[in-house]
Amino acid sequence: MLALRLARGSRPLALARRLLLAVTAGGVGFLLLSGLGWASAHPGDGDQAVLRLAWCVLPIAATVQLAVAVARADPAGRPRSGLDSAGLGPARLPMLAAVSTAVAALLGSALALLVFLHLRGDISGLPFDGAAAGLLAADRPLPLAAALTLLTIVPAAAAVASALALRGRTAPVRHSAPLPPPPAPPTAPSATATGLVEEPVQVPTGLPWGAALTGAGIAFSGYAGFTERPPSDAEGALTLPGALSGLTPGVVAGWLLIATGVIVAAPSLTHLCGRMLAVGRPGALRLLAGRILQSEAERLGHPLGALCVALAAALAALHLDGPRLFGPLSALGTGIVLVCALGTIAAAVHESRTARSAATTSLLRLGAPRALIRRAAMLRLAALLLVFAPLSWLVFQTLVLPIRA
Repeated sequence: MLALRLARGSRPLALARRLLLAVTAGGVGFLLLSGLGWASAHPGDGDQAVLRLAWCVLPIAATVQLAVAVARADPAGRPRSGLDSAGLGPARLPMLAAVSTAVAALLGSALALLVFLHLRGDISGLPFDGAAAGLLAADRPLPLAAALTLLTIVPAAAAVASALALRGRTAPVRHSAPLPPPPAPPTAPSATATGLVEEPVQVPTGLPWGAALTGAGIAFSGYAGFTERPPSDAEGALTLPGALSGLTPGVVAGWLLIATGVIVAAPSLTHLCGRMLAVGRPGALRLLAGRILQSEAERLGHPLGALCVALAAALAALHLDGPRLFGPLSALGTGIVLVCALGTIAAAVHESRTARSAATTSLLRLGAPRALIRRAAMLRLAALLLVFAPLSWLVFQTLVLPIRA
């Protein structure tokens, strides 16, 4: 009940994030139910049924990442004195965040079940009832127990991931007391005066591991593409939707290694962007932009890497098979991954802005114009685009390389 009361009293932005989580969880639930419907229509083809359900792993992972970002950005997940007096200290806040995340994901899963039954024709009397009866195997009975089990995967995974992500928040946030005014405002506000460099920034260490995983993936997929090469109907090929049909397991495993390496290396690349902005003798603008990127590299890096991989995969799919790949279910899965990546980045940006609100207030009190804050944000965006846009193109080229050869 407390989770529902906090959700009802949340701000519109927090409600919008939870609504986005519910929509994406509903989309993943619809994909899982579609795979179950295909399995019930083809009872003798168990391998392909497992592959179609396994194809939903990427949307599930993207939705869980979005759930973690939403839980971290949710004000209800931060330690507060009022919750402490009610018996909800830092140890119980992860459980509260897990319940809130599970409620939003369960709402989306319930809506997915209703839409699935409606499009199958099991629920009549509304527009578009039975519109996708052939695609969703309406002539076969739907096993209710299996459907409910599949629909609980995303809420359970999202709740557990959110609770684990918030376990480290053990100290309450103490930004309510105003800082004492400075004795004399300097001519140019510096990062040291605003508290942006009070603590040393932890440098991400994932670049060597990410580079190693990406190199191994390129070599693995290239070797598999050159040596295996079965036709689409040959034994050993994966029969998957659209352009993925006929690919060997080695190529798909290489792609997964490439994607994992990019995501692992993304925080280090984000930190490197901040270092490049602050190189030499920077002014206030470059120093602020670079320092913020360095401090937020861990929080923003992984969502940026996931977005980079999603864009590269979409470009590769369009290049390999064109618009034929994007049937209804394939387009839904691709859209879920892209929307989750964008939503995760937006939630991480909001969390970063909230975390440095005290430093921003100090800057404004020191006499810095608000235009300086906006220009620093635009400079950070330009630096990230300058690095991650070419990286997306390079990942796209590595994905299609085994197919071209």
